[in-house]
Formats: sequence, C-alpha cells, structure tokens
Amino acid sequence: MANLVCPIIERLERLLLATDGSKYSEGAVREAINLAKTCGSKLYAISVIEVNPEFEALAPGLAEKEEKQRGEHLKAIKSKASKEGVDCEIMVYRGGEPYESIVDEAAKNKVGMIVLGRHGRSALGRVMMGSATAKVIGYTLCRVLVVPKDAKITFDKILIATDGSMHSEFASNEAISIAKRSGSTLIVLSVAKKDENLPAAKVNVDMVKELAKNEGIKVETVILKGVPHEVIVNTAAQKNAGLIIIGSHGRTGITKLLMGSVTERVIGHAESAVLVWKL
Repeated sequence: MANLVCPIIERLERLLLATDGSKYSEGAVREAINLAKTCGSKLYAISVIEVNPEFEALAPGLAEKEEKQRGEHLKAIKSKASKEGVDCEIMVYRGGEPYESIVDEAAKNKVGMIVLGRHGRSALGRVMMGSATAKVIGYTLCRVLVVPKDAKITFDKILIATDGSMHSEFASNEAISIAKRSGSTLIVLSVAKKDENLPAAKVNVDMVKELAKNEGIKVETVILKGVPHEVIVNTAAQKNAGLIIIGSHGRTGITKLLMGSVTERVIGHAESAVLVWKL
C-alpha cells in the first residue's frame, strides 16, 4: 500500500484482524498492518479455535496445542506490527463459532473495519469464501475487508460494482470517498443479466459516474451482460483493479445473506481484495 494518505477517513481509529494462523491469512495480516500504519489505527488481532467436544475427547490436549500455536502466531503479528509503529492487542478464544467471537470483539472495541483472509481452492477446484467469513459479513455492523493470500491492495484503480440497490448506493459513496482521498481512477461497473436489463445498468453506472465527476475523480464506466459475479471478477482482473468495493446484500436481501449472493461469489473468486460496505 504505497499511498501515504489514509484512504478511509471515517471510523478507522481501530481495526480488527481475524486470523486462523494458516497460509491463507498471510495477505490479511500484511494488509491489516499496512492499513493500520497508514491510518494510525490501533490493531486488534484475534484467533478463534472452534472446539468439537467429541473430537476433543478422542484427542485430548489437541485444543491446548492449537491454542499455543495460535498464540505464537499472534505474538509474531504483534512483533511485525510493533516494528511498523502499530499498536497491536492480541487475543485467542476457544470454543463456539468463530464468527460470534469476531463480531462480538468488533462491536466491543468499536472497530471501523474487520480484515479477514480467504481460503484457497477446494479439491474440486471451487473457490470458497467460507461460512465463517460469510457469517461475519452477515452479522457485523462494520465494513469487512477480505484479502486473498497473494493480494496486495493498491488504490490506483478501484472497481465499484453497482446494481442500483440501496446497498450499492452506499458502497458507491464509499468508493467515491476512497478514490478522492487516494487520487484513484474509479471503474464503475454494472452487469445486466439479460438484454432488457441493459438500460437499467446504464442508469446505475451514470448515477455513480455523475457523483464521482462532481468530486473531480477520473471515471471509467463498464456495462456488460453476463453472470454478475463472473463479470465483476473478470473485469477487475482485466483492469488491474487493486480493490473491489461492493455492497453487502445487493438485491438478494437479508434472506440470502449467507450463501449464493453475488457478493459471496465475488469474494470467493476475486484475485483482488474485496471491501464489503455495511449499512
């Protein structure tokens, strides 16, 4: 993250990094420290061990061993953060579903953003967002930044995907704010599933374009037909977008919060980091 100006001005005094200690957390760890350094944020780093009582009975002491390993992982993060001048507080939780502890800790410390990693491809070659990540996004009240292992956040080009929903409108305002502070080019994308949806997609894009241009931001617009998450992911890759910004629900609504949404699929497949805006 080369820019020296904090890209997100509102409520970023505190960040929460959630890590499972795996290699898939490496990108999240790196970018959380970078962001905390750039923004002068306090960093909270949390790791949650999900304990299965039946498995624990068959393999006693395993949870203690895992807890020790997670503790060492967090100490290493704290050391890295300290070297960058970042104040970092670490904590390990054991038991319960990970998302519950992550969401509770975010609320307790009034953090402005949760930073998570993303797991890789399964044996079937499908990229999964992970149920814990989906539930964190679903239940937290703050922004969530999901960072693939090898993704490095840059702000030269930011892609905002809009479907005209209220969630997209707020996400677009966030994208405009970040682009203005970072001197970014804003790529505004709307995807039509069918030909008859193309006029509406143009309206969605033009609305964001007008707002961005009023703020003096360089804008590139893209209107395409296809499967929304595939088009978003492919466009971000083709345009070398350093960050994708998207609303939490789009038009699917709260009932499809945890699986199958465009947002979930974008997070699962994108090479770039994805910032999910929450109301």
